[in-house]
Amino acid sequence: MVFSSLNRGNIYEQMKDSTLDLLVIGGGITGAGIALDAATRGMKVAVVEMQDFAAGTSSRSTKLVHGGLRYLKQFEIGVVAEVGKERAIVYENGPHVTTPEWMMLPFYKGGTFGPFTTNIGLRVYDFLAGVKKSERRKMFSPIEAIDREPLLKDEGLKGAGYYVEYKTDDARLTLEVMKKAVEKGALSINYAKVNTLTYENGKVVGVEVVDQIDGTTHQILANKVVNAAGPWVDTLREKDNSKKGKTLQLTKGIHLVFDEERFPLKQAIYFDTPDGRMVFAIPREGKTYVGTTDTVYKGDIANPKMTVEDRDYVLNAIDYMFPDVKITADDVESSWAGLRPLIHEEGKDPSEISRKDEIFVSDSGLISIAGGKLTGYRKMAESVVNLVVKQLGEETGAQYPGSQTKNLPMSGGDVSGSEGFKTFLKEKTQQGIDLGLSKETAELLTRRYGSNVDQVFNTYKNEKAQAEVEGLDPVVYAMIRYSIQEELAYKPVDFFIRRTGAIFFDINWVRTHKESVNAYLAKTFNWTDEQLDTYTKELDQLLYEATHPVEKDEVLSEDLVGSAI
Repeated sequence: MVFSSLNRGNIYEQMKDSTLDLLVIGGGITGAGIALDAATRGMKVAVVEMQDFAAGTSSRSTKLVHGGLRYLKQFEIGVVAEVGKERAIVYENGPHVTTPEWMMLPFYKGGTFGPFTTNIGLRVYDFLAGVKKSERRKMFSPIEAIDREPLLKDEGLKGAGYYVEYKTDDARLTLEVMKKAVEKGALSINYAKVNTLTYENGKVVGVEVVDQIDGTTHQILANKVVNAAGPWVDTLREKDNSKKGKTLQLTKGIHLVFDEERFPLKQAIYFDTPDGRMVFAIPREGKTYVGTTDTVYKGDIANPKMTVEDRDYVLNAIDYMFPDVKITADDVESSWAGLRPLIHEEGKDPSEISRKDEIFVSDSGLISIAGGKLTGYRKMAESVVNLVVKQLGEETGAQYPGSQTKNLPMSGGDVSGSEGFKTFLKEKTQQGIDLGLSKETAELLTRRYGSNVDQVFNTYKNEKAQAEVEGLDPVVYAMIRYSIQEELAYKPVDFFIRRTGAIFFDINWVRTHKESVNAYLAKTFNWTDEQLDTYTKELDQLLYEATHPVEKDEVLSEDLVGSAI
């Protein structure tokens, strides 16, 4: 139980036991990737995250491991080549949490794309991204396009391109990478907020963190400190008095979720809107989700919300491309809003903002990584750790090998790659059925937990009586036990959002089980009545926000935004 919420005090003690080689601030996909890369090279590394892992951008994306097709339009050839190749690596290292998804790109008379440009673009993309033969692009006639997706608008349709993207559960991907880092010796803790940076002779040598659950304060020392705080990168740079030159510009994107009975999409679609933006509509787990928007954001970083305008933009996009669905606001079952921490250079127009990642090193030695994409997390991590290795080598003579992560399965990914996972999925689904699970549940658990599914199955099989005592469905009990003992879940929102994704894709399941789960967590962690009330209200508020947009974004002053960390 190295990564157990029942073990939080011990994790802190180990972090404080001696000076770390590297301390990472931020437990999103970038921080998780850095921790894994550093740990596998033999470094003593720790991660502190002020919320839950993946609670920021890393659980609020379009949930695709992109190949970077959109960057072809901007002639960012290097980005397309790198993310295309990285996408394949992520898939092989975690096929349980990444799934190929054929995406259709329809083109219309007067639209952004045409048959010729789409064909050439996808062909170039296949070449640059090193797409394997079975997943190379195809081109469809209007009849073939409508046959694959009857809901498409047929007026002016000239055909469609067809290519592969990869669906993922972004929060679980982050957790699996973090868990692998912990398996490899990293220390990691959530709800640990950096209060101040610690300095010695003008150089950053550690942090003071305040535990957000019990209020305790901890001094953690490290030879190198990396700021991988996503949307909060500049907040930490301000603490370090090094926010200058390039800064973050946060943009917000929202997604809407519909039940498949109301929006029975057969085929994932990537389409351009009347204002020239691109939007995804993707079928998933009995739902269809659509997004995203792109608006400059200056509100509360920790809690971006969907506005009425955001919701209506996506509804109008659906109505434009799928007019026969006759979608309305009443059909929205759930939603989420997330922030993109993009790098903005003073004097540059917002339209010139890049999705590339960049590393900044301050005079104090604080290393900050900003920008970038989910797909590129491994290469971003490699770049940061290479820099740390170089600096430590120059300062202490320490020697470390190069990155070890290219062919390293993440936690749950020990299934012999994407080909092996097909057999694994079949066998484990049958095993689950033999235990009395429905085929659907057995397959869902196998996909969610990958090679760790046996632990969940064993709890389900052996602790049914205990589940009954706790008033929990045995499957829910097995999942919550695993989340606590192996994934550092503590609050209801950790379980219902990051560990299961249920608040987005099965919101009624959350409503059904929230009381029993909350009661179980309260008993397990010996919460006070006040804690139970606080954490219950937090979940209820997020359930409400998933279906109730606000009128407009609340714009906070710089001081208030900065106080979030």
